[in-house]
Amino acid sequence: QVQLVESGGGSVQAGGSLSLSCVGSGYSASRDCVAWFRQAPRKEREWVGSINFYFDSIYYADSVKGRFTISYDNAKNTMYLQMNSLKPEDTAMYYCAVAPGVLYGQGLRRSDYPHWGRGTQVTVTS
Repeated sequence: QVQLVESGGGSVQAGGSLSLSCVGSGYSASRDCVAWFRQAPRKEREWVGSINFYFDSIYYADSVKGRFTISYDNAKNTMYLQMNSLKPEDTAMYYCAVAPGVLYGQGLRRSDYPHWGRGTQVTVTS
């Protein structure tokens, strides 16, 4: 059974940084795809970025490219999202998700991910 738990959210001023963590179990860190999504109030959940383990690739949404960094620690079964130069529009609930099996592409479709954490709130004030 896949389990995912996010942490690290909080409130920060614009221009600041936060680091989120997602501790997981029950998935393959050599085959599956893990991702960060976010959802702002009254908006659709959007893809932030993903790690495709099978193709050993990391992808980012254009809105966060150059500011956010995704990494993974195999020893700790933990995915990280380092967020720098935060903007008020980054305010959202952040979720990690797992797509089991080989996934072709960047992994940006919500429908590919049957497993989700409960999320952690990030608030960026101006």
